[in-house]
Amino acid sequence: MSKPPGAFSAFQVVGLLSILLSVQSASVTESSSLFTFQNDLLSFNVVKKNGYIQNLTYDGVSLLGSVSGNAGQLYTDFPSKAFALTGNTAHEVVSGEDWVGIILTDNDTAGSLVQRSWFLRDREVGELGEVRTMFRPNNGPWTILVANEEQWAPIPSADAIANQIEVQGATWYLGNTPSDGYVQQESDYWTKYTFADNQTNKAHGLYGAKPDGTPLAVWWVINQNDAYFGGPTHVDLTVDGIIYNKYSTNHGGATSPNITDGFDRTFGPQFLYFNQGKKASHLELLKDAQALADPAWNAEFYDTIAPHVPGYVVSAKRGQFVAKVTLPEGASKPVAVLSANGVHFQDSAVVPGAYQYWTDIKEGEISLNRVKEGTYRLTVYASGVFGDYTQDNIVVKADCATTLNNVLWDAESAGTELWRIGTPDKTAGEFRNGFERDLTHPNQPAKYRIYWGAWDFPSQFPGGVNFTIGKSKEAIDWNYVHWSQYGPTYIRNNTVTDINRWQINFDLTNAPAGNSIATFTIQLAAAKTTAGNTDNPQGSNPNFNISTFVNDQTTSLDWEIQWFESSSCGERSAISCHLLSRKVEFPGTWLKRGYNKFVLALPHAAPVYVQYDALRLELR
Repeated sequence: MSKPPGAFSAFQVVGLLSILLSVQSASVTESSSLFTFQNDLLSFNVVKKNGYIQNLTYDGVSLLGSVSGNAGQLYTDFPSKAFALTGNTAHEVVSGEDWVGIILTDNDTAGSLVQRSWFLRDREVGELGEVRTMFRPNNGPWTILVANEEQWAPIPSADAIANQIEVQGATWYLGNTPSDGYVQQESDYWTKYTFADNQTNKAHGLYGAKPDGTPLAVWWVINQNDAYFGGPTHVDLTVDGIIYNKYSTNHGGATSPNITDGFDRTFGPQFLYFNQGKKASHLELLKDAQALADPAWNAEFYDTIAPHVPGYVVSAKRGQFVAKVTLPEGASKPVAVLSANGVHFQDSAVVPGAYQYWTDIKEGEISLNRVKEGTYRLTVYASGVFGDYTQDNIVVKADCATTLNNVLWDAESAGTELWRIGTPDKTAGEFRNGFERDLTHPNQPAKYRIYWGAWDFPSQFPGGVNFTIGKSKEAIDWNYVHWSQYGPTYIRNNTVTDINRWQINFDLTNAPAGNSIATFTIQLAAAKTTAGNTDNPQGSNPNFNISTFVNDQTTSLDWEIQWFESSSCGERSAISCHLLSRKVEFPGTWLKRGYNKFVLALPHAAPVYVQYDALRLELR
């Protein structure tokens, strides 16, 4: 995000700190430099000059450790520099019958306003904010990183980190310490992107033990993400030793809000949850935290403190959305999304004031509660079905149910399907090195989560992919990334460039009729130009073509990938980022009876790639 000189931007960042515990009264005391908040189990200091939280203790255990630079603190920052903390933060202490809080306000000289609010309750200890809020311990009791039920691993040891070799930005080879717990259980490679997750994530955090051996954990619980951007498929960091709460980033090629004409938004609430239990595993404590990831949880309390949280939408301004949908044949894992009217849910950041909601569809029923009153687009998508169902101008009213009956999703079709490759599910996971498991380590992580250079594409696919319909297997014979060039990597010193052209072979029983039209559909889970995630047209190939050659035709079917559609996805251990799709038509007579071939070509020797979701050829 960028802000031109002199532009006015109003921005609220608000937070709630909460924990479900049976404790007594919450209180706050003040010194010349600090506010100290405490109840019977939890205490922390808020630094007056910048609002950072330090010395966080739970049941006598230091959770953040000592302060060293930014480590040892819980804080919000703005890497994009669009907004700033002034170092001269104004503060107001507020209280209620069973809670105390502090509101921190920063006004910079350019006119931007940042507000953070932290609240401590008698029985609980949460957070609303932007761009990211980080629980950043300096050592402490933590031993395991937990992104979700499936993705967790031991924290690399100090010895492993001291002997690491950097293989790309934020990515290390740790194989020099083979006895390290992370290396033994997870991988020889470490990157923070291994622990990324999409916005369906309910909770993520750190697990360890108290001095007496009792298991202990801390979690960001995402009980409300309606003010975030990008919808359920947007991917971002969760935990890497730091626990992240990301509100708006361009990771994965996500669209960032335009703040040229001002920006006013309140994110959250989410809350930090601390739990413990004798002999409790990290997965048991995670499950306990996930149970609280419900927008209705603590709604009454949030309504109580709403006068101190500008922009928070109270219950009286929210309603319910209910719909009945008939799905196409073959649809599985259907999802319904309410998001910004008139645009794809992944681009919701371009619409000021847009909110987002989603739910799994069960037996054709859609039910979304606590939806902010307003006008939305309904999107329905499902694994196994090309395209989406969309309907704009859905008006949700407050304090009542908005009902939409008889939603009929007719799957898009351009004639008889001749073949398809992949499962349209908005990921490249079904292909080799995607969701495929690394069986060489006990945790068996999905291969896409590990540094891409661990899976040597030129050795697996000499000369590129050559795939035959009806014979080849997607999980073996089609890779999760179509590289234009490959290398160097930690295990390869050279750059391989003869892999940019992939071939699809297929047979037709009959020659198409003279007036027939063929339609070739490509759905991408991601594409990376030299713009990376920057949203700037930079580098040698800010735009590039995916060129499809049909049989011996000299004219290719070109699809230009634009710089603003780019996402550094596969390089950052992701399987789904900025989604793209294109249909191209061509004369059916380009096809013939018997053997046919397509060649999918990327520019030769270019630092670009794509990740296919699914491909399909139809004829009418």
